[in-house]
Amino acid sequence: MARMYSSRKGVSGSSKPYVTAAPAWSNTDVAAIEGLILNYHKAGHSAAEIGALLRDRHAVPNVRLVLGRRITAVLAESGSIGSYPEDLMSLMRRAVGLIDHMGANHKDLHNRRALELTEAKIRRLASYYIGEGRLPSDWRYKRDQLRLMVE
Repeated sequence: MARMYSSRKGVSGSSKPYVTAAPAWSNTDVAAIEGLILNYHKAGHSAAEIGALLRDRHAVPNVRLVLGRRITAVLAESGSIGSYPEDLMSLMRRAVGLIDHMGANHKDLHNRRALELTEAKIRRLASYYIGEGRLPSDWRYKRDQLRLMVE
């Protein structure tokens, strides 16, 4: 399959091995891992960052193998997850930064293109989340209201 925004072919990636149980050397204390997830979330880390911290600092290679559910599910059960999905929110933050940059640099055509691509990604991801029921069906991306959604 080709890359979306270039005329080159894509590069195939590796896939994780099929494993059903956590390794013997890993940390398998369920209560401690859930506590770490909530503490890292309170410290301001995203779910992806929490997974990397658990992998690198606490010997938890895969949270799903230990807990049986994802990090976002643990955060949702505790009621500390936001109203927007994490990947959509990070794209909206990137768009806000690009809009601020374009306000000061009107002739920067490369970043104008980057803003257009980011907004297209936001619209595609939003249509997916609307179909999944994680966003309301009347939700629309509006550049002038973006700063209110991100803050």
